[in-house]
Amino acid sequence: MIEFTKMHGAGNDFVVLDALSQELPALEAFSRRICDRHFGIGADQVLVVERPTAGSGADFRMDIYNADGSRVEMCANGIRAFYTFLRTHGHTRDDEVRVETLGGVVVPRHVSAGRVRVDMGLPVLEPAKIPTQLGTSDGPVLDVALEVDGEAYTVSCASMGNPHCVLEVPDPDAFDVATVGPRIENHAAFPNRVNVEFIRVQSRDRIEQRTWERGTGETLACGSGACAVAVTSMLRGVVDRRVAIGLRGGELEIVWESDTSHVFMTGPSAEVFTGQIAREEA
Repeated sequence: MIEFTKMHGAGNDFVVLDALSQELPALEAFSRRICDRHFGIGADQVLVVERPTAGSGADFRMDIYNADGSRVEMCANGIRAFYTFLRTHGHTRDDEVRVETLGGVVVPRHVSAGRVRVDMGLPVLEPAKIPTQLGTSDGPVLDVALEVDGEAYTVSCASMGNPHCVLEVPDPDAFDVATVGPRIENHAAFPNRVNVEFIRVQSRDRIEQRTWERGTGETLACGSGACAVAVTSMLRGVVDRRVAIGLRGGELEIVWESDTSHVFMTGPSAEVFTGQIAREEA
């Protein structure tokens, strides 16, 4: 049996597996099975607690697997859940830790019960590093044309350790995210696929967002996506430097004080339940 902890951050839900205390099976196939909401535990992603790579300067490593078994660089809602797991399950008492991810070292910090602030680092705005074939030179990629199956969209792009494509729509709740999301995710303009954010700017300090996540589908929240939405919207001049992002599963606060500052995200994190699941399917 494999021990697991079910967690969520603003409705973006995760299965956390502790590789420090148990040996885990091959995670691509295992993640597909346990993320299934009918035949498994049910989750958007699997988060794995690992020892950091020597020389990384980190305290822990977080490996992330999507519901389809693919491995990804970073998940900002996931890092809050990961840090909450570390504290509540006795791995650390520190108010701040350094976590190694494929997208770089990320620093979550305890704010209060159920709330975590994360130093997300600098946004990546250069097209080749996002990566995207949209835009020119060093970027940023703002309000550029993207044709998808004969439909013309205006999009902006950034990476927060993983790639994001942001487009404004009249009403995110009414938009056909399930159709357009996967088409943009797999568009040739994005060589590593892309997460897609559908947004409406409600005021200078609030944005409404829905997200289609690569390898998972629509999720109730995407923290790195909220950061990318805030950054591109700030660069476009449509919001202030502190903005609330309203997601289907909750709300995140994003602060980016200047173009040369780190991006900071604050939001909720909660443990739902713990349990055991068979290592192999019966």
